[in-house]
Amino acid sequence: MIFSWLKHRRRRNLLAQPFPEPWLKTLNRNVVYYSYLNPAEQARLRDILRVFVAEKNWEGCGGLEMTDEIKVTVAAQAAIMLLGLEHDYFSGVLSILVYPAAFEVPRRRQVGGLVLDEQSDLLGEAWYRGPVILSWKEVRHEGRHPHSGRNLVWHEFAHQLDMLDRSTDGTPPLRSREQLQRWQEVMTAEFNQLKEDAEFGRPALLDYYGATNEAEFFAVATECFFDLPGELRDEHPSLYALLADYYGQDPAQRIPEP
Repeated sequence: MIFSWLKHRRRRNLLAQPFPEPWLKTLNRNVVYYSYLNPAEQARLRDILRVFVAEKNWEGCGGLEMTDEIKVTVAAQAAIMLLGLEHDYFSGVLSILVYPAAFEVPRRRQVGGLVLDEQSDLLGEAWYRGPVILSWKEVRHEGRHPHSGRNLVWHEFAHQLDMLDRSTDGTPPLRSREQLQRWQEVMTAEFNQLKEDAEFGRPALLDYYGATNEAEFFAVATECFFDLPGELRDEHPSLYALLADYYGQDPAQRIPEP
């Protein structure tokens, strides 16, 4: 109880301070999506951003020096996802690790009777009760140049939402049994459709990477929901409606056609 009271007091004191002017310049330069929000949404995003920046452990990796520009750019994109959700500032994310660009991670796989140690290049990773790892090159580029259907921050933090129920299965905690039933019906149908599109090489709005498993499908669908909302609404109306209900947002109404 005392820790919760102290946390809320610390947040109130933080939000009572003026928003840093250099941070606002970073928002306008690096997060184009910020300009699509109405004034009330912008104010809410700035509040979420400040708490997010203050409560995470930020670390530059691979020679990258951590700066306020990096923190604000990452935090603002993550905050967009929370504008319509009940949340606690991604409290399960303890650290944000940022590399200059793609980074190598060791992988071990078995081929027949052999165990092979390999290196894989990644742009991002999300760990349960652990860090989110990001490539700064992608984060900055996608913040400045939206409407590609891809966004690394939204992808990795969608995994964090998925993990809130301690499982990574493409189904975050939902409000009701009815919402869960609708989620299972729509997501299963859309996931199977993407797998079929990928198998036969048919053009698809959603990235084929979403056909990997249900967790990746939710993350890929989230990227498209925020980054190409008009197209998703037109081509996958049931999926768009499902995500709009979950996130409590209707981005197709706020974002101009690319």
